[in-house]
Amino acid sequence: MQETRRAARQRRHRRGLLVATTTGLAVTGLLVCLVMTMRPDGNDDAGAAPATAVANSQETLTPTPPEEKPATASPSATSVTPSAGASSPSASATALKPSASPSAAPTSAAPRTAPATSSLAGRIRPKTTYQGVATVYPAGVGDGACSFGPSADMMIAAMNETDYETAAACGAYVLVHAANGASVTVKITNVCPLPCAPGQLDLSEQAFAKLAPIKTGRIGITWSLLSADSVGTVSIRYKDGSSIYWCGIQALGHRNPLARLEVRTSSGWRQLARTGYNYFLSPDGSGCGGAIRITDIYGERLTVTGIAVRPDVVQSTQVQFARH
Repeated sequence: MQETRRAARQRRHRRGLLVATTTGLAVTGLLVCLVMTMRPDGNDDAGAAPATAVANSQETLTPTPPEEKPATASPSATSVTPSAGASSPSASATALKPSASPSAAPTSAAPRTAPATSSLAGRIRPKTTYQGVATVYPAGVGDGACSFGPSADMMIAAMNETDYETAAACGAYVLVHAANGASVTVKITNVCPLPCAPGQLDLSEQAFAKLAPIKTGRIGITWSLLSADSVGTVSIRYKDGSSIYWCGIQALGHRNPLARLEVRTSSGWRQLARTGYNYFLSPDGSGCGGAIRITDIYGERLTVTGIAVRPDVVQSTQVQFARH
């Protein structure tokens, strides 16, 4: 009898556990359904978050591709539209290269092959080719408007009055080319008055004969300034009638055309005016007999001392301008 009652109690206990388990599972399933019903878009939110993070990462971390940058970026352009990677040292260095190397762009600056850009040259400039005509004249002993006196070398010419430029062309060496390929180097010792046109050279008969028969009389030419090779040293000459109260000073034998002549006075260097007959005048005698400073069209200065006021006497120096 006792065994029968014990078996009945065990069966009741097992039924209770089964009901409790079934009830728990049902409640759990109901809760899951309620959660799913209340958050139907949960999976969409989970996918959107990483997508947004990737987009932000690309915007803030990916540098601008090099091919999208201007070829000649300037600092101002860089500051207005910085790339995403502009804070990088290498990116900054690259952006500044164009402005840090101004020599990369053409400049106006004057190129080294054209010294006349910053020179004191007038109408006749180095590294320039001029077109004109060559005519011929009997030069006699070679003296002319430049007041050099007789010339031992008759490879000389008269410059047209326009390019003569108040004796600025005096003493210049000019290389002349004819259409037939012949050429000659002449020294300017004279002026060819109107109607000689700009670009025209009136050659001595000896010089013209190097280009064409003298009877031709007139030919087309091109010519350019030349910095002569072997010319010795510069000499100084005071004009007839010069004294410590008035003087005219002339430089001879200079390799390059002169731009100015100055004399030293008690108040410093004084530039003298040039005449059409190629003397620099000091009307009040200021600086006469003192130090002389001459400057060529390339800006080189030579100072000469110990030249006394000895009218019409050629006094040698030991100086000469550099060749260009």
